[in-house]
Amino acid sequence: MATSPNFGWLEPDNTDLVKNGALAIRTLGNAIDASMADLKGGTTGQVLAKQTNTDMDFVWTTPSGGSNQFFAGKNKIINGDFSVNQRNFTSTTSGNYGFDRFYTGTSGGTVTSSAQTFTLGTAPVTGYEGKNYLRVVTSGQSAAGDFAAPAQRIESVRTFANQTVTFSFWAKAATGTPQITLELFQIFGTGGSPSSAVIITGQNKTLSTSWTRYSATFSVPSISGKTIGTNNDDYLAANVWLSAGSTYSSRSSIGIQNNTFELWGWQLEAGSTATDFQTATGTLQGELAACQRYYISNSQVITWQGNVTNAQLYIQTITFPVQMRIAPTITQTSYAASSFNAATLSAGTITVGGYLMNETASATASGAYYQATYTANAEL
Repeated sequence: MATSPNFGWLEPDNTDLVKNGALAIRTLGNAIDASMADLKGGTTGQVLAKQTNTDMDFVWTTPSGGSNQFFAGKNKIINGDFSVNQRNFTSTTSGNYGFDRFYTGTSGGTVTSSAQTFTLGTAPVTGYEGKNYLRVVTSGQSAAGDFAAPAQRIESVRTFANQTVTFSFWAKAATGTPQITLELFQIFGTGGSPSSAVIITGQNKTLSTSWTRYSATFSVPSISGKTIGTNNDDYLAANVWLSAGSTYSSRSSIGIQNNTFELWGWQLEAGSTATDFQTATGTLQGELAACQRYYISNSQVITWQGNVTNAQLYIQTITFPVQMRIAPTITQTSYAASSFNAATLSAGTITVGGYLMNETASATASGAYYQATYTANAEL
């Protein structure tokens, strides 16, 4: 009997008798069958991986977080890794937007939200070097109506309607083992029905002082038979209660908590499993553009230069870098002008794609210039 060059399978050679041919072929077939045994089995979504360094030693396995875990759009939370910070957010002690798309709701005591930076190599996920994380410090809360809850409002109540979803993120506390509540709720918008929030029962998780991933699976209600308002302000919210007075006991049972909470890596996705984290678009450029659909920072600089006539109105067309969610609220600031009346700066027609900036000349000049910044706000 000869052997195959790579796997050493027994096979007939030129001197084998005809009467031994069947045995030789059967011996070869059994050797191949034994070598390929690990290739059998597996289920949908599993992949074949090496179990040891031994040749042909494979095992079927489910990738960490399941199959098809990396694809654009699976995470409906924009800027889940806090990489975009158009507002140059550093710290705030009132309910306000901080990192793009994230709003911390507060009442009572002192609630300080701040932008923090990971020391290199200390981000929660090995291989994903997150840069920023959110810190929320609650202190002095005691009243029934006091609370603290960072959240993101996800455009359109149609999002994940009548589906099973998983909400996940990493978190830790400075001291002790406080609880937090993961919650979703639907808002049907101005004129919508129901007129109040549809609360999707929250789930409590107990934190430690080490970064740990927490997740909760929810069944998002159907929107059949309901009415969406006409102002394009309906949404699905992902909400995290960090402290909740008794007024909110029907939504969170954690009670008042004064502590330091840190959060990173928010993800809301279809299915009952928290898959590996990725941002909504998968790229830095994509996340910035996704954030600019809701807010464009005042770092956008507009310049006019040229001849002007006294008292004449000059109009510039401002084009937004992306189409915004709705025609935004415009805030303009003049910071440098020559031969222009800064007090007459105004915004003309505003659309989702841009607006008209109106400026009036205060003198006739050949070298006039005008510089201004604008902020466009279309947040939910």
